[in-house]
Amino acid sequence: MQLYHHPCSLNSQKVRLALEEKGVDYTSFHVNPILGKNMDSSFFRMNTSAKLPVFKNGSHIIFNTIETILYIERIAVVSVGNDSFSNQEVIEWMQKIQQWNPKYFTLLHIPDKHRLYVSKFIRKVVIARMAESPDLASAYHGKLREAYETEEKLKNADLVKRSTESLVQLLDEVERKLNDTTYIVGDEFTMADATFVPVLARLVLLGLEDEYISCRPNIADYWGLVQQRPTYKKVIGKYFNGWRKKKTLIKTWGSLHIRNLLKRY
Repeated sequence: MQLYHHPCSLNSQKVRLALEEKGVDYTSFHVNPILGKNMDSSFFRMNTSAKLPVFKNGSHIIFNTIETILYIERIAVVSVGNDSFSNQEVIEWMQKIQQWNPKYFTLLHIPDKHRLYVSKFIRKVVIARMAESPDLASAYHGKLREAYETEEKLKNADLVKRSTESLVQLLDEVERKLNDTTYIVGDEFTMADATFVPVLARLVLLGLEDEYISCRPNIADYWGLVQQRPTYKKVIGKYFNGWRKKKTLIKTWGSLHIRNLLKRY
């Protein structure tokens, strides 16, 4: 089994948490979207959406995050004897959490000069890959158009407002749920938590912990609890806790600058 992912990808974190919580062995392939590695033809042929993660088991390839997590649960029964399946309430929470799209919210909280620098680099990568693989030109052209459309959408105040309101609604609902339970669905960590924890990690990464987490006492306690889990430390903490956050970001930013300087798209 192979997982194509990246530590910065929120959906990748969700799937990796599921894999680690269920104890399923897999081969990890890092695909850095900030450096445009998801546009390399070898990956792009497999997944022309270029989105992460991609889970592959033989000829079976899954792109949808929730479908991947539920598939991992089924695999765990055979491979490690873990017969704990997500019940309907867990699945409904997973779907509810997944409805919030972090893309525009995240981009909004990145300084314009950094966001535009990366966006311009990615467009150059797409053009370079298009020249190398003319048979994929149509799909690459779609990604190029999508990059320009994203910049236009960020100018839409209503879209950004809706994204923020959707996040606040989700957090408030989880806050109320945690009045009665340790985790989102009961007193045991479930795949609903594996889906939600990366959302909190993203807020912390963006420097928004005080605004969205600390002001909600139940979520603040929950956040402290889940950070103690070995799976969290392996999937997220390893890259973003304390000084590791700077190391991860500096490494990526440095590689981006060098490739751009050398015109190695």
